[in-house]
Amino acid sequence: MIAPTARVRLGYGVGSFCTATFAAVPGLLLLYYLTHFLAVPPWLAGAIVAAPKVWDLLVNPLIGRWSDRTTSRWGPRRPWLLAGACTLPIAFALVFAGPPLRGVPAAIYVGVCFLLAATAYALFEVPYKAMPAEMTDDYHERTSLLQWRMVFIGAATGISGILAPAIVASEGANGTLGSYRLMAVTIALIMLASMLGAFFGTARAPMTGAPDPDPGTLFDQIKEVRHNKPFWWLLVLSSTQMLAVGMMLAAAPYFAAYTLDTPGATSTLFAALVGPLLLTMPLWVRLSRRFDKRGAMVIAACVYAGGTALGAATPLLGSLYAHATMFLVGAGIAGVQLLQFSMLADVIAVDAGMTGKRRAGVFTGLWTAIESAVSSFGALAFGAVLTIGGFLESDPSSPVRQPDSAVTAVLVGQTVVPAVIIVLSVLMTLQYRLPRDTPWTTDQASSTRPAMP
Repeated sequence: MIAPTARVRLGYGVGSFCTATFAAVPGLLLLYYLTHFLAVPPWLAGAIVAAPKVWDLLVNPLIGRWSDRTTSRWGPRRPWLLAGACTLPIAFALVFAGPPLRGVPAAIYVGVCFLLAATAYALFEVPYKAMPAEMTDDYHERTSLLQWRMVFIGAATGISGILAPAIVASEGANGTLGSYRLMAVTIALIMLASMLGAFFGTARAPMTGAPDPDPGTLFDQIKEVRHNKPFWWLLVLSSTQMLAVGMMLAAAPYFAAYTLDTPGATSTLFAALVGPLLLTMPLWVRLSRRFDKRGAMVIAACVYAGGTALGAATPLLGSLYAHATMFLVGAGIAGVQLLQFSMLADVIAVDAGMTGKRRAGVFTGLWTAIESAVSSFGALAFGAVLTIGGFLESDPSSPVRQPDSAVTAVLVGQTVVPAVIIVLSVLMTLQYRLPRDTPWTTDQASSTRPAMP
């Protein structure tokens, strides 16, 4: 069995400080920043948050293919980690730079900067997520490896989800343009340290497989991948779950401000969310061994949906109850994300064993592009819910009182709609099938190829 050392696991895991932070902070603060500081209408703000992610549909598969074909003394993936480290922090800081613009011009500026940040992030994310499938050839070892990553995701989510709103609120409950700039620079430095840590920490990571000498065009590879039913079912259910996550992230500041009537509660809600990410990880590893990964995924999604739906009673039961439901949501998200990544690594490893080709980058490029685009539509969907509810945009110089319908829309967008979406993902999970892989070699793959159901 090929397995990474503890040092390599640590080095790989630290890279999740970047992936989790970039997923959390814009999803948590960008929509609110646009509608409350730059006077961008909610529908347009939602579109600005979503639009750069659509770009990922093109660029991520290309980066994945390039990393598959890269040969260097650093390995096929690590040069791309370094490229992301050199570009993402700068682009991220520019997103929240707060130029003297309002309305549509401000939306255009933020949209362009966020597009650049999304591209820089893809340079790091796509190769980074391809690495676990090549670092071990054992079915359960992948879950154990990714458990380390999830611990760092939990820590990063806590740091970014608590620290970023706290920095923003350091100059007033709702923040200022200056506090947003300070937050952006601080988070950019954290991501830089994380990416460099992953680059240097994985220097001795084991690698299974070898480059395909004739991979064909990107279209040819995508055409082959499209027949992999386990991959597509996994992608669909994961994207559905991430749509709900994206919607809840965008809704969190509004939920704190209008449902709990405490704008600063965004940080404490995230603290309640992060605790289970750190505490329940060994439980989900055991459940994946007991009920297999698909069964554990169903359990995790049900916990996630249950906690989200229970949040609808917050106006009756208060802030403490809201934090308790968020703790339950965190437990479900912990299991869902761990199993998503582990099952993706299984699909890639089985494909490599059956075909003898190294195309983890193509798989993860498609995965990250589609999942990221769908997740970003969570902000767009929540923006649509706010628009239907009659939410009024504003800036610090002209605050407005929201109608009761808008306050109700915030609650529905945080609880009811995401819960329904998560339940749909449970139905999709039941369609996922993948035989437990064995450490097939390329020679074995040519004579013994288990059929994909």
